[in-house]
Amino acid sequence: MSFFGQLQLDGTAGILLALCIILFSGLLFAKIAGFFRLPKVTGYIVVGVLIGPSGLGLISPQLVAHMDFVSDIALACIAFGVGKFFKVDELRKAGNGILLITVLEALTAGVFVFLSTYCLFHTSLDFALLLGAVATATAPASTIMTIKQYHARGEFVRLLLQVVALDDAVCLLAFSFASAVVSADFNGSFSPGEVGLPLLYNLLAVLLGLLGAWTLSRFTSREANRESILILLLADLLGIAGICALLDVSPLLACMVFGMGYINLSRDKKLFRQLDHFTPPVMSLFFIESGMKLELATLRTAGVIGIVYFFIRILGKYTGAYTACTLLHKERKISWNLGLGLIPQAGVSIGLATLGQRILPPAVGSRLLTIILSSSVLYEMIGPACAKYAIFHSGSISERKKPK
Repeated sequence: MSFFGQLQLDGTAGILLALCIILFSGLLFAKIAGFFRLPKVTGYIVVGVLIGPSGLGLISPQLVAHMDFVSDIALACIAFGVGKFFKVDELRKAGNGILLITVLEALTAGVFVFLSTYCLFHTSLDFALLLGAVATATAPASTIMTIKQYHARGEFVRLLLQVVALDDAVCLLAFSFASAVVSADFNGSFSPGEVGLPLLYNLLAVLLGLLGAWTLSRFTSREANRESILILLLADLLGIAGICALLDVSPLLACMVFGMGYINLSRDKKLFRQLDHFTPPVMSLFFIESGMKLELATLRTAGVIGIVYFFIRILGKYTGAYTACTLLHKERKISWNLGLGLIPQAGVSIGLATLGQRILPPAVGSRLLTIILSSSVLYEMIGPACAKYAIFHSGSISERKKPK
């Protein structure tokens, strides 16, 4: 047993020292990843594997097993942030075309992954459903960073930014539906009660999110102290996540509706920025924890499925985006390049895989998380290059901005 593992078992001192090791090592490897022009998420995952039970064993399996609450907090914050992209007036300006592109590119990737996993590898229906749902997600950070780096402008860039903003919302909806079906079907039963009860619980969670949005917006209109508003927001998010845990449903949909309701009722963007300043340590813990959960031994069993997942998801994203742009009669330079900006996958997908691991049997859940973690690292490596290619060939960069 490792030194830090023994400290963890001895009580508070071990837990605090282990968290210190996690945060310091995460910061160090985030800097190293930045030196090699890789996303911070890659550094967090790598260091999680390195210090976790499958690596050097600096952090004990007992501590890792009791860190699920970090995932719940991080996912609640992520989902709330996604809700801000659902301002009704901005959706009206964007038109139905953006929704069609987003839904088609996301769900095509999900269906492709689901069919290939279930038909080619004969996996369980539950596993294929959840993996397909996770495949719909896109991580916008790498694409946005590349756009800013080259000062890209134009119709293609506007369309790409709108699609990546709405993509995670489609993913959360797809995963919420898939997890409800999987939870209902866990014992192999399709009785109306067992299928309908999780859906009813999800509906109640949505209503809880709307209630939270209404109360927070009323409080914001009367309270000028931003610290008090942030405290109430965190209390609401933790309360929603806790009640969803009691009902055994995903908190993602409820927290996303919470964010959507709040932005439309209050028009207050400051709170979202305030939350962004609060969450970096939580996100760091979350991604490192995900890396610590990666069991290296499962890479052998998940290897072939992971490779197929990696390429099939790219094919699905590209095919869906191209088909939607063609149906909307978009320019050729947009339809041929849009899918290349949708390849990166990290934050939301890792969070969903963590939730999926809890729903599925242990061995199957570990395989799901392993596939998503390993492929996310690869996606984040090739994502910026693909986004760069797309914005160059779409004509979104002026000649004077192109590197010599």
